[in-house]
Amino acid sequence: MSKRIIFFALYIVSVLTVFSQAGYGVYQFLDLPVSSRQAALGGANISVRDNDMNFAFQNPALLTSNTSGMINLNIANYLADIKFGSAMYGFSVRNKNYFGVGVQYVDYGDFLQYSELNVPEGEFTAKDMALNIVYARPLTDKITVGATLKPVFSVYEVYTSFGVAMDAGISYYNPAKLFGVGFVLRNAGAQFQGYYKDEDGQHYEPLPFNIQLGATKKLTHAPFRFSLTLHNLQRWNLDYISDNMPSNSLTGETVEHSVSLVDMAFRHTIFGVEFQPGKNFYLAGSYNHRRHNELSMNGFKSMAGFSFGGGIKLSKFMVGFGMSQFQVGNWAYQFSISTDLKEFGL
Repeated sequence: MSKRIIFFALYIVSVLTVFSQAGYGVYQFLDLPVSSRQAALGGANISVRDNDMNFAFQNPALLTSNTSGMINLNIANYLADIKFGSAMYGFSVRNKNYFGVGVQYVDYGDFLQYSELNVPEGEFTAKDMALNIVYARPLTDKITVGATLKPVFSVYEVYTSFGVAMDAGISYYNPAKLFGVGFVLRNAGAQFQGYYKDEDGQHYEPLPFNIQLGATKKLTHAPFRFSLTLHNLQRWNLDYISDNMPSNSLTGETVEHSVSLVDMAFRHTIFGVEFQPGKNFYLAGSYNHRRHNELSMNGFKSMAGFSFGGGIKLSKFMVGFGMSQFQVGNWAYQFSISTDLKEFGL
């Protein structure tokens, strides 16, 4: 039975990956950190296995018996007054079948609409939303596999799009050594309806396919847990600036631009650390090298790439807060709250 599950998951992912391209594409909001803890850990972590069900948004194999009955709510105050959030509920069926149902959304706000003659024509909105249907099953006492089906809907003014993405992941956790590893193929899928048509017909774009590998180690005699996450392993060059790209749009002057081998390697990495003296309190921090290099400004001191956060249990609720800097003096804030419905007798 276990072999059939693995074969079926790999087959589905391989089929969907054919329609994915390793590069930039639509539905980039799928890679936003869905919770304050994920934000504090650099925006991506696929190897922490505990009762925080938000991690299943990034690796479905992180659903466990501890996440059954959990409900999580998250909201973020992002850049330029953009709001996004998520919610998920977990449950189990017949002991070793773990499920999660969640939703992600982004509200870009209201925009003034003008004609080509600069005549006001009212307002319009822009929104993205994805439903997450997650399933996980343990193969052994240390290894769990999982998959997520994500129907995606997007609307920008009168332009709409629909697609389906899928995640497939595996998680290994050794409780004796307090060590975990995660591997996931994220956002494999296709856009079934593009935002517009041209002379060649419907215009389709690739999804933000992402291969990730991560590891987490908690110290035996100290309340610290360290994480290393490797992302975008399907594409080596993560530099936004192409070689010999014009540096001056007015003169067209070009300068040679290159990124060193070591710098590019670190752009694939996110380092995170958590201080956990108990189950009811944590502090977290991280460094995202790619974000730091892309968003830092010459001549200005910047904390871009660094993220921080913490959480504390108040009564029956776990409350979390995370903050990340993307521009000089411009922070994004995220808030999370979760609870176990079993504590209420449900």
